[in-house]
Amino acid sequence: MQKITPFLWFDGKAEEAANFYASIFNNSRIVDITRYGEGSPAPKGTVMTARFLLEGQEFVALNGGPHFTFSPAISFVVNCESQQEVDDLWEKLSASGEEGQCGWLKDKFGVSWQIVPTVLVTMLTSPDAARAQRAMTAMMQMKKIDISLLEQAQKNA
Repeated sequence: MQKITPFLWFDGKAEEAANFYASIFNNSRIVDITRYGEGSPAPKGTVMTARFLLEGQEFVALNGGPHFTFSPAISFVVNCESQQEVDDLWEKLSASGEEGQCGWLKDKFGVSWQIVPTVLVTMLTSPDAARAQRAMTAMMQMKKIDISLLEQAQKNA
């Protein structure tokens, strides 16, 4: 059992969300579903929690009702090794959601994600401060991060 597990609160869509996320990421699956019993705050037999793995990381989705919603104050960062991975995840996670700035998006359930190419960290921490600043300036103008545009920006003096 992992020490810390993200626990996500949904209003009736926990199983749908778990299935959606597990269909997008490799090495992902639904682990188990628990259902509300007699005398519970929800109808007997409806999904209470969905425990699932995304890239080996365990998550739990709870159908807790309409009391709480997601905010961008908490997001999941996905480190991507290629532009193809960025493009693929961006397309799938932002479908019926909302694109934000600098690699941020909100999926159709309201969960915030940061889809980040791993090379971005290297660019932003370049020992050449001017190159790092050019990469930062370019990134700030993007929604989905484009590695080739970042590379061009770094080279332009």
